[in-house]
Amino acid sequence: MKENEEQFPVRLARKTLEEYLIKGQKISPPPVVPEKFRKKAGVFVSLHKKGKLRGCIGTFLPTRENIAEEIIENAISAATKDPRFPPVEPEELKDIDISVDILSLPEPVNSLSELNPKKYGVIVSRGWQRGLLLPDLEGVDTVEYQLEIAKQKAGLYGIPVEELNIQKFTVKRYKEEKS
Repeated sequence: MKENEEQFPVRLARKTLEEYLIKGQKISPPPVVPEKFRKKAGVFVSLHKKGKLRGCIGTFLPTRENIAEEIIENAISAATKDPRFPPVEPEELKDIDISVDILSLPEPVNSLSELNPKKYGVIVSRGWQRGLLLPDLEGVDTVEYQLEIAKQKAGLYGIPVEELNIQKFTVKRYKEEKS
């Protein structure tokens, strides 16, 4: 059961995409959801095609009743609403790799020494502008680079770090196991 449980998030995301993109139907969570996916948490669903990002949408705080519902909503959004990409076409599904990140609650950062881009994701904000970057991303090896990308995502170019609200979070990342 444990092995099955570890693949639950990506299997649910894949089933969601197949049903939505091929049949135009949004699924409901399955009747049996493993215990740890019945609680509330922020969730990001990332889609990669041949190693390149193809869509990524998520919530840093929960917006649904449970993680399973967050996965369903964010999988559909990652495939159809990421403004950086055209919607995923059904014929692309076979080439798409899915990962699901379940986020801890964000906590304030008092010093940059508390950050580590391999371990923590970051949220930078100022007023209504907010940018988030997940942890452990390829090519993001320094705190400074991680914060710079998050600032760009928030539209906070050139704003000194000292003038930003910075939060950190951890993720539990689930990746598809290809057979």
